[in-house]
Amino acid sequence: MKMTPKWLITLAIIAIAGAAYAAEPITTLRNTALDQESAAPRISNFEDTDQKRPRNYPEQPPTIPHDIEGYQIDKNANKCLSCHARSRTGESGAPMVSITHFMDRDGQFLAAVSPRRYFCTQCHVSQRQVEPLVGNSFVDIDALLPNNSTRIAE
Repeated sequence: MKMTPKWLITLAIIAIAGAAYAAEPITTLRNTALDQESAAPRISNFEDTDQKRPRNYPEQPPTIPHDIEGYQIDKNANKCLSCHARSRTGESGAPMVSITHFMDRDGQFLAAVSPRRYFCTQCHVSQRQVEPLVGNSFVDIDALLPNNSTRIAE
């Protein structure tokens, strides 16, 4: 019995995969084929309400309830701290950054914001008025637990 060379089998698999790829176009969340150019989405507005959004899980970083476009946040300066630093919250009325931002990686408290927590936009994002790209059926744990408000009071 004569054996078929491995390269011939590999070539046949690639040909079949290529035919399947060509038969059905791949689309993205933009609902356009990858080989088609689509118009850029409209830039949405910031909510800019200064209202805090509820968090969906413990330790979720809060969103930024105002426009931060043009804020300098780099190794030389952090515009966020001009309002949110401990020494500035009295005059600005902004909430102070969390105490966790003053901890180093070993859990030791520092006098200033930790370098690993200095770049705010690593975790925090601005609130925008946008429609979700995909559906979401998330249900908060409080909605799942019966009589959750009475359990907390006990």
